[in-house]
Amino acid sequence: MANLVAPQAPPRWNHSPEEVLALTKEAIQKNKEVSDKVGAFKESECTFESLTLANAESEFEAISEPLAFYQNVSTSKELRDASNQAEILCRDYGVEESMRLDVFHAKTNAEKNIRDSGRWEKLNEEEQRLVEKMVLDGKRAGLALPEKEREKLTTLKKELSSVCVEFQKNFNEESGHISLTLEELDGVPQDVISGYDKREENEKTLYDVKFKTPDIFPVFKFAHNPEVRKRAIEAHEDRLSMNVPLLDRALELRREIAGLLGYKTWADYVTEPKMVKSGKNAEDFLDDLETRLRPVGEKERETLIQLKKEVHEKRGLPFDGEFNFWDYRYYDRVYIEKTLDLDDSLVKEYFPVAVVVPAILEIYQNLLGVRFVEVKGDKKDVWHPEVQQFAVWEANAKDGSGFVGYCYLDLFPRDAKYSHAAVWPLLPGYAAPEKPNGRAYPLAAMVANLAKPTPDRPALMRHDDVTTFFHEMGHVFHGLLSRVQFSRFHGTSVARDFVEAPSQMLENWCWEPKVLEKMSSHYETQKPLSPELIDKIIRSRYVNVGLFYLRQVFFAKYDLKVHTDKDAADTTLLWNTLREKISLVKGGAVKPGQGTFAHIVGGYDAGYYGYTYSLVFAADMYATVFKKDPLSPALGQQYRDEILRVGGSREELESLEHFLGRPPNSEAFMEEIFGTEKSNL
Repeated sequence: MANLVAPQAPPRWNHSPEEVLALTKEAIQKNKEVSDKVGAFKESECTFESLTLANAESEFEAISEPLAFYQNVSTSKELRDASNQAEILCRDYGVEESMRLDVFHAKTNAEKNIRDSGRWEKLNEEEQRLVEKMVLDGKRAGLALPEKEREKLTTLKKELSSVCVEFQKNFNEESGHISLTLEELDGVPQDVISGYDKREENEKTLYDVKFKTPDIFPVFKFAHNPEVRKRAIEAHEDRLSMNVPLLDRALELRREIAGLLGYKTWADYVTEPKMVKSGKNAEDFLDDLETRLRPVGEKERETLIQLKKEVHEKRGLPFDGEFNFWDYRYYDRVYIEKTLDLDDSLVKEYFPVAVVVPAILEIYQNLLGVRFVEVKGDKKDVWHPEVQQFAVWEANAKDGSGFVGYCYLDLFPRDAKYSHAAVWPLLPGYAAPEKPNGRAYPLAAMVANLAKPTPDRPALMRHDDVTTFFHEMGHVFHGLLSRVQFSRFHGTSVARDFVEAPSQMLENWCWEPKVLEKMSSHYETQKPLSPELIDKIIRSRYVNVGLFYLRQVFFAKYDLKVHTDKDAADTTLLWNTLREKISLVKGGAVKPGQGTFAHIVGGYDAGYYGYTYSLVFAADMYATVFKKDPLSPALGQQYRDEILRVGGSREELESLEHFLGRPPNSEAFMEEIFGTEKSNL
C-alpha cells in the first residue's frame, strides 16, 4: 500500500483571490466555446457523439466547484469574497446556459436522430438516461416559451441565484454571541464553560457564548435558569434577521418563475423530477405523518410539563403550566437522565474526537472494502492546517487501478467557516478515456464543527455528534464509491428526496452495541462504554420521538407552505405560528428564525420533506439487509454495488428493488417510530 502512487494528484489549495476569479472566468469561457460549437450544428449533424456537453460539464465542475468552496472554509475574507463572487459568476452563467435555445435544439435533434436511425437501442442505459435528462432540462428551463418570456425568465433566475448566494454568505459569516455571567451559566458543564471566551466588563466577568452549535446548544440543554435559556434561544433565532428580506425576495422570484414555466406552484416545479412527484404528494405525506405523530407528541409534552412542574417546585421557581420553546431541549435531557439515569456529559467522556474519528473510518473501511491513507504535506496542500487529507484505495489495491479518490476532513469550528456539518462533492468521478486508467477520480470534503479541546479535557463528542459524523461519512462514501460514466449521475446526484436515505440508514450503526463499544474509549481510563451504558443509550433513541419528528414536520411544512402559497405572507409570523401549532411548543417573542433556515436556499427548497420521506427507505434498507449483521463486508459489498456504485444513473426505485430484493415499503419505518403500527405512506 505504501508504494502505490495515485493516478490523479490532489488539487492545490493556495489560490489567490485574483486566481479564483481568473480561473472561473477562463472555465466559463472554455465551456461556452463547447456550447457555441454544439449550438451551431445543423440538424443532421446532431448525434450522441457530437453532444460533447456532458464532458464539458464535468471539466467545468472540476475547476469551478473547488474554487466556489473557499467561501465556506477559508480564513481569508478576500478569498471568501472572491469565491463568493466566483459562485455568482457560475450561477449566472448556468442560468444563461440553461436558456440557450440553440443548444436545446441540438439536444432534441440528437434525440430524434438517434431514435430515427435505430441507434437508441445501441446506447447503454446510462447513455439513454443522459439524453432524456438533457432534453427534460431544456423543457423545465422554459425553452418552449416565447423569446420575451425566456428573457424575463433568465433575468429572474439570475436574481434568484444572487439572492440565495447572499443569504448563504450571511449564514456562513455570522459571528454573533450572547454574553452570560457564571451565575447565568449555572448547570452548563464546566468543560464547556472553560471553552468560552471570558472578559471583564463593568466589574463583572462575562462569558461570550457564540451561536455555533458546540457553544450555544449546551446552554439550551443545561442552563437551569429558564430566563437565560429564553434569552439564548431568542438571540439564536434572531441572529440572521438580515436574511429575512432576502428569503422573501427569493420566494417572490420563485413564484414568478413557476408561473412563467406553467406550474401552479414552485413546490410542483421542484418535486416533478423527484420520487414524490408533486407538491400535493409531499403535503399528503406530511399531513399523514403529523396526524400519526400528534397523539404521541401530546402525550410526551404532558409528561415533560409534569417534569417541569416538579423541577420548578423543587427550585422555588414560578410554574407557568406551558411547554415553551426554550424548555424542549432542557427537559428532554432531564427526562432522559431521570428515566434512564443517562448523563449526556458522562457519555461524552467516552467519545474523544481523536478516538471516534479513526474508529468510524475503520468501521467504514472494513465494511466497504477500502483503505484511507493520510496524505501529509505542507500548508498549500489544504485550505487550513487543521484539515486532514486522505487518499482512498481499494483494500486489495495492487496498483494505481485500485485508487478510489480523495477525502478531506475539516472538523473544528473557526470564524467565518460553514457552521454546521455537511459534505461537498468537490470533484465528481466519471469515465475519461484521456486520463490515467480512463477515469477522473472523485474528491469529497466533510466540513464539521466538533468541539475543540479545552484546558481541562481533549476534544469530546456528544453521541449526537457521533451520529452526525457517521451520517456525513455516508455522503462521503456515496461520493467516493460511485462508478458512473457521466459526472451528472455521480454519487449523491440522485433525487433530492432519496439523497439522505443511504446516510440515514448508516446512522443505525451508532445504536448498535458492538459498534458503540468499538468506537468509544473514556478519555481518562481508555475503557469502552459499559454494556449498561450502551443499553441506556440505545433505549434513549426513541425517547420523545413524537416531539422530535413533529419538529421535523414543522420545518418541512413551513418550507412547503411558503413554496405553495400564491401570495406573499408574513414569513416571520408564519414561522412562529406554525412552530407552535405543529411542534407543540409555545413560543415567546416573535423572532425571524426563518433567516437561519439555510436549507431553504441551499438546494432543499420545497424539499425539506425529503429528510423524513427518505427515512422510510433508510429504515427499510437497514431492517431488510443490514440488521442481521451490520458489520458484514459481504453486505457492505451488496450496498456498494446496488446503491453507491450506480449513483443517479438509474431510477432510485430500481436501485432500491435491486438492493432489497423487492419494492420498498414503510413497514420498518412505522415499526421503528410507532412500534407495531404499520401503514404505507
